[in-house]
Amino acid sequence: QVVFALNQTLLQQESLRAGSFQIPYTTEDLIKHYNCGDLSSIIFNHDTSQVPNFINATLPAHERITAQEIDSYFRQELIYKRNERMGRRVKDLLEEHPNKSFFFAFGAGHFMGNNTVIDVLRREGYKVEHTPAGQAI
Repeated sequence: QVVFALNQTLLQQESLRAGSFQIPYTTEDLIKHYNCGDLSSIIFNHDTSQVPNFINATLPAHERITAQEIDSYFRQELIYKRNERMGRRVKDLLEEHPNKSFFFAFGAGHFMGNNTVIDVLRREGYKVEHTPAGQAI
């Protein structure tokens, strides 16, 4: 699986460099949607935007299965579990110090797709609000 993932990553990078493959959004798009508080944007709802995308229709069936296994592993280990840990840490801090104020800042990747840090906190009963760029806290 490691060799397969490496080969697919290299093929994608070669395609990007050759101009035959383009990422559907730019870093500027991410920043614009994030600053506007538009976390429901398609950019932030696209699960695979956080991990390399190894699945494509041109793969033979046995390689497509390998790609799906790797995608599932990355999604679970690198995204969902990480966001769960981070959400629990925020919750624990808030509960351990109820009379203190906190400011938590996360990278945009923690707000993308499903099972985000925000989702974890909302499941725990917390109200989470976006603070737009330039707004006083």
